[in-house]
Amino acid sequence: MSLTFYWYPKCGTCRNAKKWLDAHQLSYKEIHIVENPPSREELKGFYQKSGLDLKKFFNTSGLKYRELGIKDKMKSAADDELLDLLASDGMLIKRPILTDGEKVTVGFKEEEYEGNWQ
Repeated sequence: MSLTFYWYPKCGTCRNAKKWLDAHQLSYKEIHIVENPPSREELKGFYQKSGLDLKKFFNTSGLKYRELGIKDKMKSAADDELLDLLASDGMLIKRPILTDGEKVTVGFKEEEYEGNWQ
């Protein structure tokens, strides 16, 4: 299983996820989500494979999210608009994202990682 781990090194949740991956001896490719954010097409694929609501891909606690007033846009925006927003700035994307090309998890919950990545 080849894993890709999109993360932001200054993010505590990302560091916890990385510790979990390392403790479980899983190999993964690290991608800095702000310096090399996933493309719009990659994000669309993650969204479709995850089974999650597209809103779950937004870093709602981020400064950029609040500055751009995205909470208000969420109510009426179409998926295409939301994908464009996400692709515009890696800081808007909830992290970490972990994928093997088929499954996708967003954020870090230990039980979710255990259920998907062991």
